[in-house]
Amino acid sequence: MSEQSLEQAVLAAAPVALTLRRILFLTLVGLTMAAMIGLLAVALSAGGFGFADFILVVLFAVTLPWMVIGFWNATIGFLIMRLARDPVATVTPTAARITGREPITASTAVLICIRNEPPERPAAFLMPLLQGLAASEAASHFHLYILSDTDNPSIAQAEERLFAAMAETWRERLRITYRRREINLGFKAGNIRDFCDRWGKHHDFALVLDADSVMTAPAVLRLVRVMQAEPQLGILQSLVIGMPSASAFARLFQFGMRLGMRSYTIGSAWWQADCGPYWGHNAIIRLAPFMAHCELPKLPERALVGGHILSHDQVEAVLMRRAGFAVRVLTDEGESFEQNPPTLIEFIRRDLRWCQGNMQYWHFLLIPGLKLVSRYQLIFAILMFLGSPAWMGLLVLGTAALALTGSPDAFMRTDAGIAVFVLVLVMWFAPKIATIIDVLARPSLRRSFGGGLRFLASVTVETIFTLALLPIMWFGHTMFLIRLLTGRRVGWTAQARDDHRVPWAIAARALWPQTVLGWAVLLVLGATVPAAIPYALFIAGGLALSIPLAIATTMPAAGPVMVRIGLCQLPEEAAPPAELTALALPAIEAAARRRKA
Repeated sequence: MSEQSLEQAVLAAAPVALTLRRILFLTLVGLTMAAMIGLLAVALSAGGFGFADFILVVLFAVTLPWMVIGFWNATIGFLIMRLARDPVATVTPTAARITGREPITASTAVLICIRNEPPERPAAFLMPLLQGLAASEAASHFHLYILSDTDNPSIAQAEERLFAAMAETWRERLRITYRRREINLGFKAGNIRDFCDRWGKHHDFALVLDADSVMTAPAVLRLVRVMQAEPQLGILQSLVIGMPSASAFARLFQFGMRLGMRSYTIGSAWWQADCGPYWGHNAIIRLAPFMAHCELPKLPERALVGGHILSHDQVEAVLMRRAGFAVRVLTDEGESFEQNPPTLIEFIRRDLRWCQGNMQYWHFLLIPGLKLVSRYQLIFAILMFLGSPAWMGLLVLGTAALALTGSPDAFMRTDAGIAVFVLVLVMWFAPKIATIIDVLARPSLRRSFGGGLRFLASVTVETIFTLALLPIMWFGHTMFLIRLLTGRRVGWTAQARDDHRVPWAIAARALWPQTVLGWAVLLVLGATVPAAIPYALFIAGGLALSIPLAIATTMPAAGPVMVRIGLCQLPEEAAPPAELTALALPAIEAAARRRKA
């Protein structure tokens, strides 16, 4: 068989192989969910199976998709990470053909969307990328567009001065255009649509960045080369990771995300393939089909969550796929970054904006022509937040039922109950467990995280942090969803990205409901079934300690101490890319001083 015939045979077999992957994944998820539901039903049958037990099983079933899918994504991702010669090429085959020597011929617009941000930050974050692109042979093929939705007059004036000076400085090397809209119509999606209407026809691709995005020039050039090599690729998402931070909260959070992100993303890319994710930033899009097929409608004001689409990214991804163009993720790690919120309060604000945006996905579930996997992605994004009220329901109803029975043995069978408890913990942490094993098995990777002992200490601290954080977020989602039903909304506002303390008064005002519920559960169980308190702490403990957690993770000394001793160290602190070194990040500079000491 000739090489061309072999390639044609492989391409012809690919859809069948992908269908089998998806059937396998669906089967694994379905069987696991059924087994978990059956196991809980057995556990709750200790004193007979009543109506309260049925409600508990239903609530548990609502929480399962996120856990079970995460578990199997992580398991598949782990196997690929350990067994595949090139995990990135395994899930994004076009990447294997890119050598880095292919000429750049496409015109790429680099879009950075800002709103009421101190302009010095995005300017500083852009500088290393601009320098890298300007030094490449492809500089003439890139054009930076600073798309401002700022409505604060003083910030707008500062933007105009700074970006005018930047355009003049780079005039001989790269083209820069600054545009500010006076009305924030359609939020970020409207900002980008305005760019498309004005300048989209002049470019082949658009690299979308947020105000806190940092990407290396080699990563951007690789995205462009992959897009050039695959004409039916509509969106290519990079794997975004957190920049090294000296904020204790951000440091803990981004370390946990770093542990779980790669195995989860590789596993999901293995079966989602050309129906991959789009996270709205640090990604490249093919402009012609995006402009033709991905314009978002304004939802009727009478809708449950009406108006303009807040979480635009996943809707644009499924519309791109409906148009016949692939959406994929490139799972390279270490060249695409973002800032994480520096405090628990800011993290909750960002999360609730996502919650509102994801609830708008209901309106797109039944539009004609969507791929089945695309519909799954929308449903999964909704369930990410609908699982939270189910967890709170399990806590409240489970506590009440247990207190009324007065005995753990009368409420739940010990053997099956412990099995459910252990399996839930394994599924919660499966993406992180996969990466922990991978890091410990690779000496060079282990050293980049600070060495085995320091890495395991970091894992321990981050696990405790996550166990405290999750129920706080679940409660926040639950209350916000209730408020959504009454018409309360959030908008697209600027984030507080700089490190700052959270005073007691602000923490108490924001988190007192979580605290009240957490302590109420513990006091009720303490008065009725004290033996259940150790298990209840896995949810109620985080709620009860939410105020101290918000304060402790923003203490001025907490983050610097963690950096100084290497707790929750990221590989970029051990060997930072030039783009991060140029930003003079406190965490990277402190890590460098520690290595020299």
